[in-house]
Amino acid sequence: MSGVCLEESRGPHSHAKKPREHGPWSTRRMLPPICSPPNQGQANRSPELRRASGPPEMLLEHLNPWYRPASEFEPTPFIALFFRAPVKLLLYHAYHLITCLRSTPKPLQRPSIRVVCISDTHNLIPEDVPEGDLLIHAGDMTNDGSVAEIQKQIDWLSSLPHREIVVISGNHDTFLDPRTRPSLSEQHRTGKPNWKRVHYLQHRRLSLTIKVEPKDGDQMDVTTPLLAAEPGQRRIRIYGAPHIPACGDMNVHAFQYERGRDAWSETVPEDIDILVTHTPPKYYLDLSLPTGIGCEHLLAEVRRVKPTLHVFGHVHWGAGQTVVWWDRAHDAYVRGLSIKSKWTRGILNTKLWWNVVRVAYRGMRELLWDRVWGGQSPNTIMVNAAQTRGNTGKLGNPIQVVDI
Repeated sequence: MSGVCLEESRGPHSHAKKPREHGPWSTRRMLPPICSPPNQGQANRSPELRRASGPPEMLLEHLNPWYRPASEFEPTPFIALFFRAPVKLLLYHAYHLITCLRSTPKPLQRPSIRVVCISDTHNLIPEDVPEGDLLIHAGDMTNDGSVAEIQKQIDWLSSLPHREIVVISGNHDTFLDPRTRPSLSEQHRTGKPNWKRVHYLQHRRLSLTIKVEPKDGDQMDVTTPLLAAEPGQRRIRIYGAPHIPACGDMNVHAFQYERGRDAWSETVPEDIDILVTHTPPKYYLDLSLPTGIGCEHLLAEVRRVKPTLHVFGHVHWGAGQTVVWWDRAHDAYVRGLSIKSKWTRGILNTKLWWNVVRVAYRGMRELLWDRVWGGQSPNTIMVNAAQTRGNTGKLGNPIQVVDI
């Protein structure tokens, strides 16, 4: 059993555009599960399509220092990154190496809540979803975003055994944004979804009281005696917001705002435990090199709030999880990646090199404080839960599980 409290706050708005009809073989249905339109020609094919042409072509691409992906949602090969941004490449790997050597944050309360994180299923249904107390879907349940497609995903999600299920929209879930709903045909926007037992968050805060069983590794909390002998309850506060920096047709892709616009400052409640967004924050699990396609204003807002867990998706190639320590090494990492050096590629940029030094120095100090003295800075576990493997249209990324 669980208790529920739901609040609503306002998000960014813009005007709806002229309706556009779509048949069963329309351009919308041929869009890959990202923002960019269908690619055309040999040079613009996705990595998976190019792979079908054989290893020689792929090898040439990976060895070509001038290679540019057809879409910002595709990764840039290492050689091309080394040629374009060698100092940033060093900065990126130094920071993440030190981060990987640090301890895993321990749940602040016992028993812990097991959170199962998925995103970007695009009409597909993952097999063998791990058990857990809370399941979060971070958007892009569908491809076209019709009522029927959304309802199929809801029916599947509500059939899962998790105690609580939370969902937000993604840019492909067109019906859920009143501004993009008119782009659907009359047939595809008739009716409305039945959310059943699924909690849908659209700029909303949700409080849940979850009955939690002790898990392997959970030890009795001194503040809750005999907890290992009988089940306890945990109260968890979640905020969900679907909006993303613009990456496609504003008429079609839902919940977009102009890239560079601050749509996040002071929008997230300060007392939340879990933040769910569709877009990643900039420079974390967002194809951070050469430029990163997450939102810098979201990153600043996450730093202000410092939730225990931040779940997102959208960038399929960024799937995975990491821990962000809100310390001076993080500050130097973000400052360094934000520096623009066009002609020298950063090699002669003293500010960029200084941030590399600060990441190494500050990062090693924090690592020693963690590993030797057991201290830990404030942190947030970040999870890119995208299930779709790159631009294949097929599921392939592992489902992410976090205990908090």
